[in-house]
Amino acid sequence: MASLSSAAVTAPSFAAPARAVSRRSSLTVRASLGKAAGTAAVAMAASAMLAGGAMAQEVLLGANGGVLVFEPSEFTVKSGETITFKNNAGYPHNVVFDEDEVPSGVDPTKISQEEYLNGPGETFSVTLTVPGTYGFYCEPHQGAGMVGKVTVN
Repeated sequence: MASLSSAAVTAPSFAAPARAVSRRSSLTVRASLGKAAGTAAVAMAASAMLAGGAMAQEVLLGANGGVLVFEPSEFTVKSGETITFKNNAGYPHNVVFDEDEVPSGVDPTKISQEEYLNGPGETFSVTLTVPGTYGFYCEPHQGAGMVGKVTVN
């Protein structure tokens, strides 16, 4: 003999409480949060600049298609800003500032990277402080046209 039983389940009902916070105070909180977020963003940007120097420009050594170029090949920075040269390909590259194409009084051996950056992602950074135009090249690929120019204001 089979028996059949049933059970009833009652779901409790829930009524939302009346709004306890006025619309005006909600807007005030939102405005305060927006102001705090803006202040935090400014503080983070300022501390990043103070901690690592101003990052003015990243220059790729070798284009994505394997072309032997600096990308960009010509650019402008402010005096004291950092330029980071990043090997973008598997070729060995370096950055040599041409002694005939730097401002008077600048020793190109002190700002050049004679050693090769051999792997993708390897970097060399330099900070130029004397205003003027600086010509640079990649020693093994200069003949292929891998040359560049930076103007420091």
